[in-house]
Amino acid sequence: MGQGIDLEKRPNGPPKVAILTTGRVSLFELGCAVELFALPRPEIENWYQADVISFSDGSQTATGGIGITSLKVNDLVQYDLLVIPSWPIEQRVMAEESKAILALNARGGKIISFCSGAFLLGQLGLLDGERSTTHWRYADRFKQKFKLTQYVDNVLYTNNQLVACSAGSSAAIDLGIEIIRNDFGYKIANQVARRLVLAAHRGGGQAQFVEEPIPQSSSSFSDALDWAISNIDQNINVHKFAQRAQMTRRTFDRQFRKSLNMSAKEWLTKQKLQRAKRLLETTRLKIDRVAENSGFDNAISMRHNFRKNLQLSPARYRQQFSEGKN
Repeated sequence: MGQGIDLEKRPNGPPKVAILTTGRVSLFELGCAVELFALPRPEIENWYQADVISFSDGSQTATGGIGITSLKVNDLVQYDLLVIPSWPIEQRVMAEESKAILALNARGGKIISFCSGAFLLGQLGLLDGERSTTHWRYADRFKQKFKLTQYVDNVLYTNNQLVACSAGSSAAIDLGIEIIRNDFGYKIANQVARRLVLAAHRGGGQAQFVEEPIPQSSSSFSDALDWAISNIDQNINVHKFAQRAQMTRRTFDRQFRKSLNMSAKEWLTKQKLQRAKRLLETTRLKIDRVAENSGFDNAISMRHNFRKNLQLSPARYRQQFSEGKN
């Protein structure tokens, strides 16, 4: 899981976002970035301030021959987040762009790509050793070019500590909502999703869109997922989970990884963290009660998983994202 911008430590007000444009930028992905980060939301305190930028001439031509005027920049020193809506997969990055993007990464700025934008991150080595994804149409080419990345098939997005990638098209919005959730918490992310007339979190992966038949998961498997989410506070173990799906442990493990591209244990931990984050945001329960109601063995286990996956403690998370703050 990626980290969010520490809004309390920013001395200069709202987080600043740069949305990078190039020649032949994909208009849909650019529109997603603008809608997510550049649309004014005066009802939200310290909402993003975004610029559509370019390192070359301030005028570009997007898909469909539509002209775009952007802010020409020489560096990214004033920005906290860089969004790369798309990138021509064979285009080489300019030295000035490379220097600025690597400098942003080095000082802890977040960089996210939509669709083919991952090819720019790959060129810069920012995905070496990191989980990554892109549109399924480009997957083979991507894996051939960037052998050091940990490419993940059949996910809508990957979100590492400082770098994130979405698959194609509408998955850009899924990643954008996740970034907003990391920065502002569930309440604000849900509010933005409602304004976009979207689910705050969409399940599934790219496999449902690939041009080949995909076998559907058995109903018992799907029912087991629903049951686990509803009973996550019961400290469910994988053996009990498999029994609920009416599968042997070996078959269940294979089906789980095939369907969700992670182990059942990883998925359960993710659901526990989701429950804990909601409780920390919306209640004043003590930390040990939050751990108990989220299915963790104890508060120590919950703290360990918060620091491992979110890079902050439960108490710090509550301080940053509680309803009183939002």
